[in-house]
Amino acid sequence: MKQVVQNYKSGELALLDVPVPGCKPNGVLVRSAYSLISTGTELMKVSEAGMSMLGKARSRPDQVAKVMQSVATNGMSATYRKVINQLDSYTPLGYSLCGVVEQVGAGIDDVAVGDLVACAGNEHALHAELNWVPKNLYTPVPDGLAPRHAAFGTVGSIALQGVRRGEPQLGDVALVIGLGLIGQLVVQLLAASGVRVIGVDPDPVRCELAAGLGAAACGDPGSAAVESSVAELTDGHGVDQVYLAAGGGSNQPVELAARLSRDRGRVVDIGKCRLDLPWNAYYEKELDVRFSRSYGPGRYDPEYELEGRDYPIGYVRWTERRNLACFLDLLARGRVDTDPLISHIADFDDAVKTYQRLKDGELKAVAVLFRYPDAAEHPIEAEAPAVAVPTVRRSGGASTPTTRSVTSPVRLAFVGAGNYATSMLLPHLAQRDGVELSTVVTTTALSAVNAKRKFGFAESTTQLDAVLEDPSVDAVFVVTRHNSHAELTRRALLAGKAVFVEKPLALTEDELAGVLAAVEESGNDRLQVGFNRRFAPLLRQARKRFGTRSGPANVRYLVNAGRLQHGSWYLQQGSQGSRFAGEGGHFIDTVSWLLGADPTSVYAVATPGNEDLQIVLRYPGGSTATLSYVTTGSPGFPKETLDLIADGKVLRLDDFVRASVHGRKRWSSPRLSNARDKGQRAELDAFLEAVRTGGPMPVPLESLVATTAATLAVQTGLVSGAPVTLTRTR
Repeated sequence: MKQVVQNYKSGELALLDVPVPGCKPNGVLVRSAYSLISTGTELMKVSEAGMSMLGKARSRPDQVAKVMQSVATNGMSATYRKVINQLDSYTPLGYSLCGVVEQVGAGIDDVAVGDLVACAGNEHALHAELNWVPKNLYTPVPDGLAPRHAAFGTVGSIALQGVRRGEPQLGDVALVIGLGLIGQLVVQLLAASGVRVIGVDPDPVRCELAAGLGAAACGDPGSAAVESSVAELTDGHGVDQVYLAAGGGSNQPVELAARLSRDRGRVVDIGKCRLDLPWNAYYEKELDVRFSRSYGPGRYDPEYELEGRDYPIGYVRWTERRNLACFLDLLARGRVDTDPLISHIADFDDAVKTYQRLKDGELKAVAVLFRYPDAAEHPIEAEAPAVAVPTVRRSGGASTPTTRSVTSPVRLAFVGAGNYATSMLLPHLAQRDGVELSTVVTTTALSAVNAKRKFGFAESTTQLDAVLEDPSVDAVFVVTRHNSHAELTRRALLAGKAVFVEKPLALTEDELAGVLAAVEESGNDRLQVGFNRRFAPLLRQARKRFGTRSGPANVRYLVNAGRLQHGSWYLQQGSQGSRFAGEGGHFIDTVSWLLGADPTSVYAVATPGNEDLQIVLRYPGGSTATLSYVTTGSPGFPKETLDLIADGKVLRLDDFVRASVHGRKRWSSPRLSNARDKGQRAELDAFLEAVRTGGPMPVPLESLVATTAATLAVQTGLVSGAPVTLTRTR
């Protein structure tokens, strides 16, 4: 299928051939009929992409701050790779469309194949021939409403949410500053609500359009006509609400809003304009400044948008999806008219040329639609508790590596191509002798195309079965979200592939049991979990300097994990498990490797909210480890510090930039200034060697299972409040 994309580093716009997205549960696959170009938001993004690197930084200071924090936490090299990877990637455009349902995912019962739906979302309603759209981001189109009008659903919801934030009443007078696409819709919605509207825009054509759509008066922001219209309609008191639907860097809109508002009026920011509020003007009138967040309640909430969890109507009357349905209803009943807003309809094949004409100013438009080929022409092929540490059983008692020639390249497939895969794994594999990147599989088409372009995969697809059924693929990397790791690993093992799965291996005991059942059924134990820290060169060097240990040891491990940004998928505990369940295995595995044994018991306590964890691990021979996993520490403090104390010696690791051993002789490593090598390259070397030669996996399967069981036991211990004994089953 085809999709419009942009490279944010170079500014290149392209219409690419990309794989068809998979139809996941709780959503539908939609073939586009019309999609809408937002001549404000999208053109701003297109314009930013054409800036220099300095210009991009100036336009997004929030992102610059994130980069600087990443440098402090992960080092310059890792941060540079991550930033360049994100910049030099194709990103999608579009967020409002109408199309026909072609495939229905599990859990969907409100639409059927062939239904017409309006779709929203800058990750789901893209300028593409096909999109997978989750339940709360689509709604059926009312009978009789033309698809080109229904394609306005998302921008209509944005305008509708802005009006709701203003709380207009019958007889109010409102000022709408900025008469672009959103402003024109706000004018109509206010007029339909019994509000008299005054429009403001420097473009006389847009003013004339708004007047024809219900505005009582319109004019240039600097003209006396606007102020006189406000005085006349409000008896000199000022408007009840001001809706800021303008963009750009001028502070004129907020200054005009203060001047023309009544005492205790409301100012609602819908667009993205400069907001240097003149303090005296806003203070003296005690103006109520409000922000309107996109399409409405549910926006940026992954549980609502991705998992389909609706808000009860008794508590949240107007959600994203209800706003979308409401706007379509207003269109269907003729209370809002989008026909006068359509300046141009372009064939989708002319998408790049259309964007260029808009950017150059050759095409002046309020709204532009892409028209797609007939959807029907392209069908889709549809007590103190105890935790049992499962015993690893293999069919026939031996592993069964895939038969291959030692001299032929190792052919790898990747399932998932997110930030970690593209910044920490694939750069070590691309252009590597003896390795062939065969296929990349993702659920979103564009991420597969990006990975193929940047790292040289031979194929990209959204279909996993094609990889599992390919006898030439030697190993599968599972680098997806946590809740899919166990199932994807299980399927790849049953297909006879060697598997490298990023942590965690499993989120529940049942998932872990399922993986081991696949090992037993297939006899294939060719499995590695991405516990890379045991491969870190600095830590290995320090362990060697420490030497052999004769007595019990005490380990102290502080992980200053820090707080996650709002919206991070790591916070989706309902589907992705706890944060510690997702990454805690890293640290337990590191301790177990240092001590040369697997833990026998786990005791865990947490601060309120389970944000900060204190975990005590016991090991054979009397060794213990205290793992402090905290999120409330200073971001300026190192992320990981570790001490191993035994036999009159101390090994110290400072965040993978310096290590030392204190004993009869003292050893200290040079400080690594720009890079933190946490072992990914060495880990991949060991895995590839095992696949190439058929030799043992780098970490015994029994150890991977023990670490995973100990990680899961932390949650068990938090619930019970007692130590959890890790016992082997027979």
